Amino acid sequence: MAAVKSSRGAVPHFILPLSILALLTLATLALAITTGSVSISNAELWQVLSGGGEPLHRTLVFELRLPRALSAFGAGGLLAIAGALMQVLLRNPLADPYILGLSGGAAVGALSSMLLGLSAAAVSGSAFIGAMVSALTVFGLAHGTGSWTPTRLLLTGVVIASGWGAAITFMLAVSPSDQLPGMLYWLMGDLAYARSPWPALIVLGLISIIMLPLGRSLNVLARGQMQAAALGVSVRALEWTIYIAASLLTAFAVVTAGSIGFVGLIVPHMLRLVLGNDQRLILPAAALAGGALLTLADTLARTLIAPEQLPAGVITALIGVPTFLYLLHRSR
Repeated sequence: MAAVKSSRGAVPHFILPLSILALLTLATLALAITTGSVSISNAELWQVLSGGGEPLHRTLVFELRLPRALSAFGAGGLLAIAGALMQVLLRNPLADPYILGLSGGAAVGALSSMLLGLSAAAVSGSAFIGAMVSALTVFGLAHGTGSWTPTRLLLTGVVIASGWGAAITFMLAVSPSDQLPGMLYWLMGDLAYARSPWPALIVLGLISIIMLPLGRSLNVLARGQMQAAALGVSVRALEWTIYIAASLLTAFAVVTAGSIGFVGLIVPHMLRLVLGNDQRLILPAAALAGGALLTLADTLARTLIAPEQLPAGVITALIGVPTFLYLLHRSR
């Protein structure tokens, strides 16, 4: 009965922060849609969304800015949830798909399929395989014959990420010259050529639905494997679920927006500082906050030096690098 009461009592506690994050997300999406070389006022945006408005505004909104903004939101949410899950699994606030090499593995898989001229489904599948291989390699080498430590895990992740970087450099060196500019921008995290936001949004919704019921088990796992096992949690099955979910999330984020770093690092950590460690709240909050952050970063990337555009990954790196250094210094 106490567990039931606590579960019911937690619902009102979650409504306010999630409502605030949802409003912030809507505000960032509106900003992304109305900002650009041709400004659209909020009144004009409302007319377009209501089925009216000028033809130019309808084209800008439905064919250019809205798909790009939704792609940024989907990719940011995917990376933030992947980071939150990995930080729970490793009990380490420095865990992140980019730092630990998952993004690099997914990028190598996706680029390989692109160079072979395979279909979009094959590109997504190859990115997932690359991310999964990277995750198993990093965690397996860091674990070794004993338990992992934060330092050992980070060093292993950096080495594996460097290896993927070398593989990407080789692939770029042997690629046709006419494909290099687009590939380089995509690798830096560019949303200019994001085709459709729906695969990323669908995967984001499905993984959220699957992981949210596991919130209590994730809370227990965050306190340690032995304690989780003692409380009846199937630790091995839950770990494999996190491996697969984090790899799938990272793969679709990379396919959608390229290799974007630090979103999975800074968003979950900042949310825990503000909202606490309850994963039933952190996971949906990470989806909203990560999506809003990358949407805002992409808006800044295409407006700061307009008419030229920066990759969104540059903006997230400018935010993430000092944050990572601060966390690394604090972990000492």
